[in-house]
Amino acid sequence: MQTTAESTLPQADPASPLELSLVVPVFNEEESVGPLIERICTAMTSFSRPWELILVDDGSTDATLANARRSLPREGLTLRIVELQRNFGQTAAMQAGIDAASGRLIATMDGDLQNDPKDIPSMVEELERRQLDLLVGWRKNRQDGLLLRKIPSWCANYLIGRITGVKLHDYGCSLKIYRASIIKQVKLMGEMHRFIPAWVAGVVPSSRIGEVPVTHHARQHGTSKYGISRTFRVILDLLSVMFFMRYKARPGHFFGSLGLGLGALAGLILLWLFVDKFIFGDDIGNRPLLLVGVVLLLSSVQMITTGILAEMIARIYYRDDLSPNYIVRKIFDRDHQDA
Repeated sequence: MQTTAESTLPQADPASPLELSLVVPVFNEEESVGPLIERICTAMTSFSRPWELILVDDGSTDATLANARRSLPREGLTLRIVELQRNFGQTAAMQAGIDAASGRLIATMDGDLQNDPKDIPSMVEELERRQLDLLVGWRKNRQDGLLLRKIPSWCANYLIGRITGVKLHDYGCSLKIYRASIIKQVKLMGEMHRFIPAWVAGVVPSSRIGEVPVTHHARQHGTSKYGISRTFRVILDLLSVMFFMRYKARPGHFFGSLGLGLGALAGLILLWLFVDKFIFGDDIGNRPLLLVGVVLLLSSVQMITTGILAEMIARIYYRDDLSPNYIVRKIFDRDHQDA
């Protein structure tokens, strides 16, 4: 994992008066970023408490950054733009924005104008009223294609709910409200942003995670960053989530259980062959069962050894896991508008 001195973002000030930080990752959204900022400013006029907007440019190759910087001098808007060194993916960009956030609450949303920022003030009130740590948006009337977006999403939401135990209608909605003290305990990696409720459930009880219907718009500019191939990535990520939720702190139990099971089966096979050879006098040299028993025994040893190594790696991870999964090139704000 590559890091530099610029990778470390300023940490939140405990005495900050900010109530809400709105984090929006953007990638090649040159046509959307201007209207996005305008909509956010209009929507947040009904939010009476101090707030800030953090745009994370995830290595855009078009005019997204330049168009976003035009809003830096805007009166009444506290805007910071975090420019990443290259495209690290939505999860890393979201993590960069969360690390830079100073508000007591953190909201996240997509930068493609499909999420509606008008939902944010009411979602904040709902989170406070229900005393939740995470409130997830539910795109009840989703404005996406049925075959490529809706059906894969329905299947993924069902599988995620069954495996993780966190029952939500819409895991994939980026419009979420968190308590900063909770989400900052979770490190997002890979493409795991769609599983954030599951990660949060590892920190707080699932009863403190809720959802609420939100508005969803059809994409107006640019092209979707997702396709049908996302379904296969979701399945692989889901297996990873299941492993981390159950065995993150004790991976040796997972591999060790497999190893002991294979070892027990190998022992039974070899014991039977031993009896067959030395008691009944049968020839076992050419029997396939002998090869199966030996392979199972070797696999058992390998699984147990892997479990021991995984335990050692897990301890190193918990001790030294301080490096970010992104690199920041520059941070722009009202006082630092020039490159």
